[in-house]
Amino acid sequence: MKERPRLLLGEDLPSEPLQTRSSEKRNRLKAAGVALFAERGFEGTSVKAIAGRAQLAVGGFYQHFRSKQQLLLVLMDELLEGLTTIDLQPGAMKDPRAGLRELLSRAFSNDLSYLGAYRAWQEAVLSDADLARKQQEIHSWTTARVTMLFQLLRQLPGARQGVDTSALAQVMDTFFWSLLAKAGRISKIQLNQQLDAATHLIYHALFTDLPKRRGTSKEH
Repeated sequence: MKERPRLLLGEDLPSEPLQTRSSEKRNRLKAAGVALFAERGFEGTSVKAIAGRAQLAVGGFYQHFRSKQQLLLVLMDELLEGLTTIDLQPGAMKDPRAGLRELLSRAFSNDLSYLGAYRAWQEAVLSDADLARKQQEIHSWTTARVTMLFQLLRQLPGARQGVDTSALAQVMDTFFWSLLAKAGRISKIQLNQQLDAATHLIYHALFTDLPKRRGTSKEH
């Protein structure tokens, strides 16, 4: 499996603080960044606003991040790191459909924590070639992970043969990112409905329906 993109590679990022108080300040800045990026977008958010929301002076911001773009990179890097912790091994799934739905829920639970950061990221990549290149690396990596999941699912009983898992993964990965992009504008019920629909589509693309048992009702 290809290694996830290292968004902070080459960044002159200040070292993470060792003291609890400094760590708390850094975490407040990250939380403030996520919130303000969600409210105002990338261009509409300033370093001063982030520091203010975190109840710190502007100088306190620069003790932890060189710029708001670097803060955004940190947040997106954490989002990707969270995705790497999701176990894609479906071998223990007694019910592939239920297992797939649970896996999607875990993935989106991680992503939704960074919803504001992803909104800002979408905006920032439009005007920055380096970020756009990183965006391509992210999508390539996530598509590869989805492809691997589908290939593993095809090893389970009842799986269809001859499914183009790479093409299916590209379509579904695009769908998942687009769903994340609009997650802040739809209700939790609507989000769950979208995840249910995705689960249904993937399951029926990869698995055949088990033959139904004959009914025992009497003929009339």
